[in-house]
Amino acid sequence: MANTNTSKALWQIHLCVVLWGFTAILGKLISLPALPLVWWRMLIVAAVLALLPRVWRGIFAMPARVRWAYAGIGVLVALHWLTFYGAIKLSNASVAATCIAFATPMTALVEPLLTKQRFQPRDFALGLFSLPGIWLIVGGVPAGMHVGIVAGVASAFFVALFGTLNKRMVEAGDPLTVTALELGAGTITLTLLAPLMPLLVPAFAGPLLVLPSAVDGAWLLLLALACTLFPFALCLVALRHLSAFTAQLSVNLEPIYAIVLAAILFGEQHDLSARFYAGVAIILGVVFAQGLLARRRSREPMLEHPEVLGVSEAKQFTD
Repeated sequence: MANTNTSKALWQIHLCVVLWGFTAILGKLISLPALPLVWWRMLIVAAVLALLPRVWRGIFAMPARVRWAYAGIGVLVALHWLTFYGAIKLSNASVAATCIAFATPMTALVEPLLTKQRFQPRDFALGLFSLPGIWLIVGGVPAGMHVGIVAGVASAFFVALFGTLNKRMVEAGDPLTVTALELGAGTITLTLLAPLMPLLVPAFAGPLLVLPSAVDGAWLLLLALACTLFPFALCLVALRHLSAFTAQLSVNLEPIYAIVLAAILFGEQHDLSARFYAGVAIILGVVFAQGLLARRRSREPMLEHPEVLGVSEAKQFTD
């Protein structure tokens, strides 16, 4: 029975990863600019979660200080999604998905600064090893996509920040409650940013209160429900029967799935050179090596706060 449960959980986690890979694809399909795209996605997910009594019970049971802390993290989540979908609009889905893989070496550098943990020289070395990959990726895409790479790396940096902060508050709240708080705060943040966005980053700007077209609305619902809430719930079920290390290795395949899907659906491989894919290989090698080192440092890594699964395109597990 245990083997059956594990096998089923592996299929479940891979389904989640494929669905997360589709977030980049849907970002390409939706014609909205980055700001209204992310605003509608966050609003839909937060509204659905607000219908659950469990979420409200968790909010009322949470100390005000903790609620505000999660709201602050929600601001970072909003900026992560904004820059991620901005990267898709400014380059393509393959480039944006690859840039998100930078979050793993970035986390290794950011986490000691925020949590006051002992710095790991091996993590710093892995971060250096990722630099040739970045150089190859930049040189392997058309010059017009370079600004998209900048947005993608910024998105990865926000992942490293909010993932580390969520980890510090690992026992502070129910995952669904925390997800609702963070996405609700993110929605408010984007609402306040909207009037300033044409001045700050015109490429991301767009009206919020204009209803999307029927096609965009359908894609947004699919993005919010099938690629956010459903895999979030399914992944929590699968993790009952998988080690965090096994789940991490599976989740690290997300950029690969996204790149393959983008090649099949959009033919993006024609816009990218062999140098780009060599850089992807180096970055993914660093990501997997980091997971193996974490495994050696701790025989059974802990799962990072599960709500990260619901709010990030880079679903991370840490030791």
